[in-house]
Amino acid sequence: MDSARLGLFLCGDVMTGRGVDQLFPCPSPPHLHEPFASSALDYVRLAERASGPMPRPVDDAYVWGVLPELFERRRPDVRIINLETSVTTSEDAAPKGINYRMHPRNVSVLTAARVDCCVLANNHVLDWGRAGLLETLETLARAGIRVAGAGRDLETARAPTVLEVGGDRRVLVVACGVSDAGVDPDWAAGAGTPGIHVLPDLSEPTVDGIAGLVSSARRSGDVVVASLHWGHNWGYAVPSAHRRFAHALIDRAHVDVVHGHSSHHPMAIEVHHGRPIFYGCGDFLNDYEGIGGHERFRGDLVVAYLPTLDGATGELVELPMVPLQIRRFRLTHPAAADRVWLRDTLDRQCRRFGHRVTLHDDVLTLDWR
Repeated sequence: MDSARLGLFLCGDVMTGRGVDQLFPCPSPPHLHEPFASSALDYVRLAERASGPMPRPVDDAYVWGVLPELFERRRPDVRIINLETSVTTSEDAAPKGINYRMHPRNVSVLTAARVDCCVLANNHVLDWGRAGLLETLETLARAGIRVAGAGRDLETARAPTVLEVGGDRRVLVVACGVSDAGVDPDWAAGAGTPGIHVLPDLSEPTVDGIAGLVSSARRSGDVVVASLHWGHNWGYAVPSAHRRFAHALIDRAHVDVVHGHSSHHPMAIEVHHGRPIFYGCGDFLNDYEGIGGHERFRGDLVVAYLPTLDGATGELVELPMVPLQIRRFRLTHPAAADRVWLRDTLDRQCRRFGHRVTLHDDVLTLDWR
């Protein structure tokens, strides 16, 4: 990447637990506490019924499929994901009906993709209790992966995570969870309590609080990413409160990228004063293959977002987006018709902000100018 520019890789929810974890060399015990499934292997069987048999065990690169070749072509400077699973052996299942976990011995799956930062301020990282969160933090630290939005206490959960890019360039990541995405307020970190950074609301004082966090850590030339787990799983509507909050983060907290996630499918993107707002990046990896009920949203089609920013100003220079498809719990290239469907869908959603989405070969591009 040109030293005057900064390339990011962003995606939505990465869920390497439950059924996906069962493919790895050291799977967690498969028992579940769900009303409709008693074993994580049920999800493997559903996917195999839909798409064919999967190998077991798989190597660390299996789930990423074609992603490494994409990284080789695009060479992003920083790779940020929302890790929507606990990495733990804890048996302290939260009584919520769905609990995701990946065995800590499988953390090399994340290092295989050279993930720089896992956002943890979401509604699944404490699925196996505070002991599960602490083991997740310890496991990722041993693997050399930075985290944002969770910590052993409130101070560390709220603090911006600093990612050194080289040549004195840095990316700051502030991560927060919002109640409308199912984030339990009781999961909030406290003065001496492990937990996540939960926002009380989307008010102006909350913006001011994030602005204070950013200003306390920011140096000249830093790029700031605010990563927000917010909103419902299905549907394309952008709540007016989300839009106001995103604009305020850019205008008053001087955030350069608003990285929204929680939706199970890609949502609209807006560029506000040269800064991109991803209202919902959609899932990126999961074990939902073969589950019916929301087919019209095509949750199997996912997007790798690769924004390039001006290294001096933080403004968006270009936004290529690569369509991918989850098939047999791994990322593959979608068919041409599926790429067109995704282009048409994102173009329709982005038009409300005066933007367009085009498709050339296998790459979507946002045109906001």
